[in-house]
Amino acid sequence: MAIHIHLEDILKDRKMTSKELCALVGITEANLSILRSGKAKGVRFGTINKICWHLNCDVGDILKFDGNPEGNDDEAQND
Repeated sequence: MAIHIHLEDILKDRKMTSKELCALVGITEANLSILRSGKAKGVRFGTINKICWHLNCDVGDILKFDGNPEGNDDEAQND
């Protein structure tokens, strides 16, 4: 996947649990788990906004682009 999620690192740095973040943001633990695992197909800007506000971070701290187009992970490794 071209986008990598670093939410776990931010939570550890802030000494916050996923459960606490869910309560603050207003999302289910299941949805946050999907986001943290990188399996989310999409996320609302409002949700990202709330996550960043409560974690006092920037979107770029959570989401990182690896420079490869989506679906080309195998091709990029073979180059």
